[in-house]
Amino acid sequence: MLVQIPAVLENQELSALRAALAEARFEDGMATGMPGARRAKHNLQLPENGEAARRLAPTVLDALRRHPLFFSATLPKRISGPLFNRYDAGSDYGDHFDTALIQAPALVRSDIAATLFLTSPQDYDGGELVIQDTFGAHRVKLPAGNMIVYPASSLHRVEAVTRGSRLAAVLWVESLVRDESRRRILFDLDQTIGSLAQKMPGGIEGQTLSMTYHNLLRMWAET
Repeated sequence: MLVQIPAVLENQELSALRAALAEARFEDGMATGMPGARRAKHNLQLPENGEAARRLAPTVLDALRRHPLFFSATLPKRISGPLFNRYDAGSDYGDHFDTALIQAPALVRSDIAATLFLTSPQDYDGGELVIQDTFGAHRVKLPAGNMIVYPASSLHRVEAVTRGSRLAAVLWVESLVRDESRRRILFDLDQTIGSLAQKMPGGIEGQTLSMTYHNLLRMWAET
């Protein structure tokens, strides 16, 4: 399931993040990644345990905690990241998949991957995130401050940047509901409940669907 999460960051937060990243010291992205994928990885990233990453991470995590669509789409139990990366002209990341287990520092099962775009699309060429699923390849290049969430098990890549620089934050989510098809059912139900609540506040239909949602979540969630 691919879901776009709009306006994760407020304008002030986005500006502060970009200003801090402009002053930060990046390292070769090959420092992380599965051994087989490192040969395909040509980017820069903030050292995961460096002072800059520790200082900037709460801005992203706090924004996600207050965003209802992110919670609805991922049902987060644990989160690994964010990992801040930069793609300058000529940088790319070839086809790869994400490791199943991430030490962060507690072990996190990577059910869902997420990319938060930090650079406006008009400021760079190329750099599309390409995600493969059963329906084919999906090319994603979102406005700054927007996020895409997708199955971490999917094959994906970042196309070469040909002009400018692309900044992003990536993270991985262990969901309360491991099975993707069940998460999709719960997401569709939750969005329908929200729509009904706006059209028919206090209606019995919305209450019944809400009860069904929570009963399914009670059955499927792993706490």
